[in-house]
Amino acid sequence: MSEDPGGYNTDIWKFRLQRMARAGGRGVIEILRTFWSVVRAPLMLAFNILFALIIIFEEWGWRPLHDAVARLSKYSPVAFVERRVASLPPYGALLAFGIPVAVLLPFKFLALFLFAAGRFFSASFVFITAKIVGTALLARIFVLTKPALMQIAWFAAAYEKFVPWKDAVYEKIRASWTWRYGRMLKTRVRQETERLVARYGPKFFTLAARSPVLGRLVAKLPQRVKSALMGQPKSS
Repeated sequence: MSEDPGGYNTDIWKFRLQRMARAGGRGVIEILRTFWSVVRAPLMLAFNILFALIIIFEEWGWRPLHDAVARLSKYSPVAFVERRVASLPPYGALLAFGIPVAVLLPFKFLALFLFAAGRFFSASFVFITAKIVGTALLARIFVLTKPALMQIAWFAAAYEKFVPWKDAVYEKIRASWTWRYGRMLKTRVRQETERLVARYGPKFFTLAARSPVLGRLVAKLPQRVKSALMGQPKSS
C-alpha cells in the first residue's frame, strides 16, 4: 500500500501549527509578565489609595452621618419612624434600603436637569447634597435593621464573610504609607485649625459684640463651639 502524500503534508502542517501555537503562547505569557511588572507598582498604589479612601469615608463619613441622623431621634416623629423601621420583618428590612433611593431620586433627576441646562454649580450642589443625605439615611437604616437582616441566612453568611475580609484589608491599608500619610495630614489640619481658632476666635467674639448680626449668629452657636472659639478648655 502506498503512502498518502496528502496525509503526510497534513501531519507536517499540523506539527508546524502546534509549534507556532506553543511559541505564540510563550510570547503572550512573556508579554503579560512584562506588562504586569510595569503596571504592578502603580496598580497597587491605586488600590491602596482606593481602600484608604473607603476607610476614610467610613470613619469620617459613614459614622458621623449616622450619628447626625441618630441625634434626630430625640424628636418624637423621628423616633416613631425609627421604631417602625426597627420592627420590620427580615425581608421588609431589606426593602427598607430602597427608602433613600426613592426619596432622593427626584433630586438626582433635578441635578441631571440642571447639569443639562448648564448650571453646573447648582447641579453639583444638589447631587452632592442628595448623596450625603442618602448615605446618612442608609447608614441609620442599616443600624436599625441589622438584627432583622441577620435573620436572613444568605445575608448573614455574606456579612460574616465580608467583615473579616474587610478587617484584614483595612489592617493592610492602615499599615501602608498612604494611610500613615493621611493620618499625619489629618493631624496637621487639626493642629492648624486649632491654631487659627486660638488666634482669631477671641477677635471674632470682640467683633461680634459690636455687630448685631454677628451677635445673633454667635448666640445660636452650640456652647462647645463658643468655648472652642473663646479658647476655653473642654468640660469633662
